[in-house]
Amino acid sequence: MKLLVPVKRVVDYNVKVRVKADGTGVETANVKMSMNPFDEIGVEEAVRLKEKGIATEIVAISCGPAACAEQIRTALAMGADRGILVEHDGVLEPLAVAKLLAALVAKEGPQLVIVGKQAIDDDMNATGQMLAALLGWAQGTFASKVEAADGGLKVTREVDGGLEVVQLKLPAIVTTDLRLNEPRYASLPNIMKARKKPIETVKPADLGVDVTPRLTVLKVAEPPVRQAGKKVGSVQELVDKLRNEAKVI
Repeated sequence: MKLLVPVKRVVDYNVKVRVKADGTGVETANVKMSMNPFDEIGVEEAVRLKEKGIATEIVAISCGPAACAEQIRTALAMGADRGILVEHDGVLEPLAVAKLLAALVAKEGPQLVIVGKQAIDDDMNATGQMLAALLGWAQGTFASKVEAADGGLKVTREVDGGLEVVQLKLPAIVTTDLRLNEPRYASLPNIMKARKKPIETVKPADLGVDVTPRLTVLKVAEPPVRQAGKKVGSVQELVDKLRNEAKVI
């Protein structure tokens, strides 16, 4: 079974995000970048499936500027076999990424695509579902457990009411949730080996995909500063403030 695992380059989750002075976006110059944590979970799950003998090849894919090769190298160091970089310097919306991935699926012929459920920069939570719709494949979203069963996959999903188990026929799309696994650290020997693993570079035009943005960002602003809380001496005072100051009752 061949697996495709998309990985996105995002501002590292330990970094405090700052808005640009002109309000056009968030500051990324001289900021530490890393692999989206949910995508890292996807790479780890793919490697575990390969270690169990279920998967035979793992292809890591990233869409974005040339610097995204760094995140592909991280995936290769974790255990992916090769990488594909769809190089594009402009904005890539979830639908455009889903179309690029669909084109790569047609080219590579995988049986499973493991996608992070969302990216921590835009929180869109849309690419995996859009890809499944474009391909007409089964999908198991918000996966906290993935098992091979009956020639397909049994996926335990995290839903509002608890857990839901679905049986997927292959080919399929799985999106990862936080509790699926804990990603491994790449060892130094594997990091050195990753430098020799191949990364193919293509352009959106090579895949026949139009990635022109459909949305325009008008302004990005910092959230308002939260006001300090107030202590009250009694329930009656609390009710009075809620009614006359906060006006919520």
